[in-house]
This record gives sequence, C-alpha cells and structure tokens, in this order.
Amino acid sequence: MRSVLLVPFLFLPLTAGSDVTGKEFDQKPNFVLMVVDDLGIGDIGCYGNDTIRTPNIDRLASDGVKLTQHIAAAPLCTPSRTAFMTGRYAIRSGMVSTGRVRVLLFLGGSGGLAPSETTFAKRLQQQGYTTGLVGKWHLGVNCKHRRDHCHHPNQHGFSYFYGLPFTLFNDCVPGEGSDVLVDLQHALQNLTMLLGVGLLTIVCVRVCGLFEVGLWLLVLLFFLCILATAVWYVPFKFLPTWNCIIMRNQEVIEQPMTMETLPQRLLGEAENFIKSYLNFNVRLVTVIGSVYNDNFHIISGKAMGGWEGGIRVPGIFRWPGRLRAGKVVDEPTSLMDLYPTLKYLAKDKQPDRQSDGYNLMPLLEGEVARSEHEFMFHYCGIYLNAVRWHPPGSDSIYKVHFFTPNFFPPGAGGCYDTKICLCHGEHVTHHDPPLLYNLFHDPSESRPLTPDTEPRYAEILEQTAKAVERHKSTLPNEQAPADANSEANTAEQGVELQLTWDKILWRPWLQPCCGTFPFCGCKENTTHM
Repeated sequence: MRSVLLVPFLFLPLTAGSDVTGKEFDQKPNFVLMVVDDLGIGDIGCYGNDTIRTPNIDRLASDGVKLTQHIAAAPLCTPSRTAFMTGRYAIRSGMVSTGRVRVLLFLGGSGGLAPSETTFAKRLQQQGYTTGLVGKWHLGVNCKHRRDHCHHPNQHGFSYFYGLPFTLFNDCVPGEGSDVLVDLQHALQNLTMLLGVGLLTIVCVRVCGLFEVGLWLLVLLFFLCILATAVWYVPFKFLPTWNCIIMRNQEVIEQPMTMETLPQRLLGEAENFIKSYLNFNVRLVTVIGSVYNDNFHIISGKAMGGWEGGIRVPGIFRWPGRLRAGKVVDEPTSLMDLYPTLKYLAKDKQPDRQSDGYNLMPLLEGEVARSEHEFMFHYCGIYLNAVRWHPPGSDSIYKVHFFTPNFFPPGAGGCYDTKICLCHGEHVTHHDPPLLYNLFHDPSESRPLTPDTEPRYAEILEQTAKAVERHKSTLPNEQAPADANSEANTAEQGVELQLTWDKILWRPWLQPCCGTFPFCGCKENTTHM
C-alpha cells in the first residue's frame, strides 16, 4: 500500500528520498506535498531573496525542478485550496462568493467543500494509497449538526487528519486583535450600546415621572438589548474558542489551541505519519506556495484581486533519479495541475469529471517544452476578472484585466481599509477596453499595452474573448462566471454557493466542541510526544 502525506500549513524541510532506476518508474511512488500559506516568491532564497536564509527550501530546488510561472487559482485560501484539491476552478464547486466574504469565517457555519466533490486524495485512496493531512484544512466541517462531518477531510479522501480544521486568524493569537468582520463587530457593538442607552434613558424618565412609559416597552427594549448583545458577543468574542481548535480525525482534542507548541506538534505528527507509512522511501516531494504576500517587484499581494502578487507562487518538485536536478521551468503552470499529475503517477486511468489542470510530468521531465495551459482564468470571488494567454510559438504571456479592485488609500498597493479587496459594485473599476500586459517583459504589470505599442493588440483581445466563451460553455450545469455588477442566480445554474451569508454565519448546533456545548474546552495530552 502506497502513501501520500499532505502538509498544507507547516513547511517541512524533508529531503528524504531514494534514487530510483528506470525499472522502478513502473511502480506507484509515494508523495509528500507541502503547501505553505502566505509564502511569497520573494521570501525564498532560490527565488532571489538575499536577506533571508532558506537553505532547506533552496536545497530542494537545487535537487529538483523549480517553477517560475506557477499560479494559484485564487489569491485567498478557501477557493485556492479548493482548486488545488479538486484540480478545478473553485467556481465549479460553488466555493466562491458574490459578496464581501470570500473565505469560510466560522467553524460553526454550514458551507464547505461538497461531499460529492472529488479530491485527489479520494482518487489516491481508490488506488490503494493511505492518505494523511497534517496542518490546515479550511474547507468546512459540518452541514446539519455538529457530528455529521460532511465537509471534513476524512470525508474527502484523507485516511488521517491532524491539525486545524479552520485557519490561523489573528483571533487565535492572544494580543493580536481580530480580523473577522471587524466593521460588523463594531456596528453591532455600537447598536448594543445605543439600545442600552435608550433603555436607561426611558427607565430614568419613568422613575422621575416626567411622562408615563408602558412597562411593555421597557420589557421589549430589555430583551432587544439582550438579543443584540448575544448576536455580537457570543459569535465574535468567543472566536478563539469556536474557531481555533485542533482535531485528530473527527475528534476535537484541543479547544482553544495553544499557539506556542503548535509548530512542534504539527511537525511531530507529520514525522510520525512518514515513519509509519512511508518508511522514508519517498519518490516525489513537492513544495507549493499557496497565495503569496511578499511580492518583490510584482504588484499587490494576498487577497488583492488578480494581480500577479496575489496568485504567482513558488513551486518546487524533487524526485532524485527521475527529475533532473537544477532544472527551471518558465512555462505557465497551476496548483490545479497537482490533481492530474498525482492521478498519472498513481496509474489512475478511471474516467473523471471536467478538469482544469494538466499532468506536469512531461514538462518536469523535459519531454515537452511548452505547458498545456494556453489560457488561464482568474476569478475574484464569482467574477471572472482576468485571463492570461500564452500564444503557441511565442514566449509572451499576455494578461487581460477586465476589472481591478480599487486600492485604498489611493495609490497604495492593496485594500488596507478592508484588508481583503472586494470584487463587486463600487469596490472595483471596470476597464473598457481591458487592461493588457505582457508578463514576459513586464511581470510587475506596470506598463499597459496599447494598439501603438503592441502589434497583436486586437488579436489578443479577440482570442481572449473567444477563450472566455469556450470556458463558459464548459459550465452548462454549474455556476457560470457572472458580471461584477450582477447577482448570480445559483439555483438556476445547478451549483449551490457555499460562501453565502446563510452558510457562513455561526450556528451553535454546528459548532465542533470538546466537552458539553457551550462549555467547550480541553487540552491535548502531549506527554507522549
């Protein structure tokens, strides 16, 4: 039985591997996938950083293949991870949003990766692999009650799970404040205070006998104050308890989690899994960046729309004896390519559904010189905001922006008022004609092309428009790309959006709990570690 370990939160400097011969290529290899949140290309020495030392990652790159045009399907974790796991744009799974909330915010919400969706872990299990996930999930937990675990990693192909079913918001770190709907928290707090002041004023008026106030009004205002306080205080002030937990498989083992020892525990669990199943006979080690925020010369960063700074990520593949050490691939590749690549290596030839990724092995092994990604589509929430085109027979990579987020303050490189750039209405600027860049010559997207500076200007826009129509035609029963000024009617499209308010907001009956709800609390026994 072969094994695969996914470590989607903590980077492991794992370099274990064995040289393989041609005869061994026919065997199914083991895989170790390391997905690192918010790791920028500019953070790593092998991608040009000369101030921060990253020797272990650099060694993986020198021993393997480094990708320089590796693209995430979204500049945020929930849709990006969805695309990574499924090999498809997140819009196909409904893991996109029409409004301001573009990631899951509460473990007690009902949204998440649908049980009917197929992940590469499910496909590998069908091929006899033992699969493990250590680290972060952030693709949902429950649907109807706190023990159905319909979105849980165990339901999506992972034999073993240890780590964070949610993500590491500031709320999880003492003293770091909150970054979950902060403006809504303030609005609800102010409303509560206003109702409290109103109630106190009316009580004083009644006591002083200035005019008659019915007791029913006082009772009504009192219960309104209690309700407003509960709506604001319970979901938000208990966020460290509700969201910041550790699970082993489907059991909550720590709530809230202790941050100081978390890295060591994640590392220990990953090492234990490797020792138990992989026996250090690792054939393919991959390192994948997942939305980056240190952009060096590239515009913007995490959650800042379709600019390169939010979607171009590090990508390293190591397989001694099969992949040539020190190889660099400058062709466009995608996080979605992992799904078909793993299927190919696991010799999975069973029919599958619509895929947006391509098998990387011919490119990594040098059998072909060009990527199969002629077009890539970039989404801001549910809205298609940019397309890149790598024309056949050309080194150029053109990028067309249909709309871009409005940065704040003006002239800044991001949306520092809302932290996450929004994708609709007054929060974006539409471009007619679209903005056009040649990423081969202008990776910073600072010099838009015009008909005077680019002879192929009209052809690029025409070919891109045709590609968009072809892309839409692949979604007949799914959520088609919507205009940024319109609301999508998902009921007619056949795919239920998972990031709507009714699925995101906290529900007590869905909250994972260690102990008796609402008195949730426990600490992991680490004496054996």
